[in-house]
Amino acid sequence: MMKCVYAGSFDPITCGHIDIIERAADSLGEVIIAVPVNIDKKYTFTLQQRIELIKKATAHIKGVSICSVDGLLVDFVKESGASLIVKGLRTMSDFEYEFQMASINRTLSKDIDTFFMMSAPEFSYLSSSLVREVIRHGGDITGLVPDCIVENIKTYIGG
Repeated sequence: MMKCVYAGSFDPITCGHIDIIERAADSLGEVIIAVPVNIDKKYTFTLQQRIELIKKATAHIKGVSICSVDGLLVDFVKESGASLIVKGLRTMSDFEYEFQMASINRTLSKDIDTFFMMSAPEFSYLSSSLVREVIRHGGDITGLVPDCIVENIKTYIGG
């Protein structure tokens, strides 16, 4: 088994993310969830809230750890002792973007590979931005995010 890194903003973590994490843990071994600190991006949830939601949502998955990342992902991957980045793909546009990212990461570090996992069909439409849109309009996010964090999300957004 190997150690891999699954990076994303997780703003918030969705059922699609959980599906990829569970499958990566089953197939690859240890999964380090990397949550970026990006001062140029406006998040709905704070870094601490995102990490708390991820911890609660992944508590049932063996071999998962969570870290914040400030800097290049390839540097974090090396420092963590991993050699593989896991990326979930829903659409062709996801592939185009992630292919570029995988290529630059490979250019920056020949020792780091990217492993692409296709989204399960039932989550192929699901994104954090879609969940945020539903939240903004007062919709029900049950089934979009893990049930165990629905109330936390409502508390964080004042709903």
